[in-house]
Amino acid sequence: MVKVALLGCGTVGSGVFRLLESNRDLIAARCGEIISVVRVLERDTARAARLGIGPEMLAADFAEILADDDIQVVVELIGGIEPARTFVLQAMERGKHVVTANKDLIAVHGRELFDTAEACGVDFGFEASVGGGIPVIYPLKHSLAGNRIKEVIGIVNGTTNYILTRMTREGSEFSHALREAQELGYAEADPSADVEGYDAARKIAILASIAFNSRVTLDQVYVEGITGLSPLDIVYGRDLGYVVKLLAIAQDIEGQLQVRVHPAFIPQAHPLAAVEDVYNAVFITGDAVGEVMFYGRGAGQMPTASAVVGDLMEIARGIHRGASGATTCTCFEQREMMPVDRLASKFYIRMLVKDRPGVLAAIAGVFGSHQVSIATVLQKTSGEEFAQLVLVTHYVAESDLRDALAVLDGMSIVADICCVVRVEGERR
Repeated sequence: MVKVALLGCGTVGSGVFRLLESNRDLIAARCGEIISVVRVLERDTARAARLGIGPEMLAADFAEILADDDIQVVVELIGGIEPARTFVLQAMERGKHVVTANKDLIAVHGRELFDTAEACGVDFGFEASVGGGIPVIYPLKHSLAGNRIKEVIGIVNGTTNYILTRMTREGSEFSHALREAQELGYAEADPSADVEGYDAARKIAILASIAFNSRVTLDQVYVEGITGLSPLDIVYGRDLGYVVKLLAIAQDIEGQLQVRVHPAFIPQAHPLAAVEDVYNAVFITGDAVGEVMFYGRGAGQMPTASAVVGDLMEIARGIHRGASGATTCTCFEQREMMPVDRLASKFYIRMLVKDRPGVLAAIAGVFGSHQVSIATVLQKTSGEEFAQLVLVTHYVAESDLRDALAVLDGMSIVADICCVVRVEGERR
């Protein structure tokens, strides 16, 4: 029997406990050991009682779990940085294996956690930290390990994907779609981590570290959120053959890493364009395997519990075989990060401009003088005096585009530069 301590029995912790109980025999048959939760750290005793966790299983504090040598695995599901970091490190130092779903902890302190796990000869599972129930970390570390990964691009935040789906299908304003997501429990009362892109940034930092064997931390990820998107841009994007998504992207560009999170238009035929509502997907390109995609529920109680229990079972197999401590950090390189202003991309640009002769030619002249080539132009009347001018560029350096937009922003013929969104997923 593999004895487990569960830190937190909130949404995910409750799901883990239920899954281990309901599938106990199947899990034991598949990994060779019964996995049993013997201690739970949870302040809400009523919540624990509803799960069937008696007072005899509740730990007074973490020190009680740490001192119990019979406990072989600690499952950390309390979230945040502290005290989670301290608990995880202390557990490893006492020879206990650890499983977590804590993306914040790994994105910020991943190197320390992996170094400690390796030094202490324990396993560290974190599949649930990125894609909820979607298995993507294990395939990257094992199934695709023989590939040089070229790109990881994904929709890894269900809240923003739900909001953008509502805006696309129904023409909802951002604020209305967000309020609906909050009412359904898909968004927190303070949704900033989701809608500003930071949740996705933590996840792509983890995936990039694994895919490119080089530690990427949260502060190295360029981040833009979705709060500036308008239903008008979604409609114009559709007219141009695009769908808008919040994308998390990590690329190997001539040996340097470019890691970013931002809204992007992608072609309607791209596999990620069909990923809607709270679903997530990760699209990976390798030199041998080509293109593969992992799709499913990226959050939620039971999908996330599925990933946590999968890690628990892998550790139990190691214990059963007497082959624990296989976790090692795969970040054996230190790759240089490419600044976002050196990125080459296509761009969608919407401007409110004076509706009179010569305006388009003047704007095109500014773009041309900054090496920005225009591929597509749409002009929509927006009243007696102004027009909506929608442009899509060819591939241009981001720094050149910014310089051109700075000039245009100071011209009297340009009332407002309303929206600038990158276009992804098209071959050069």
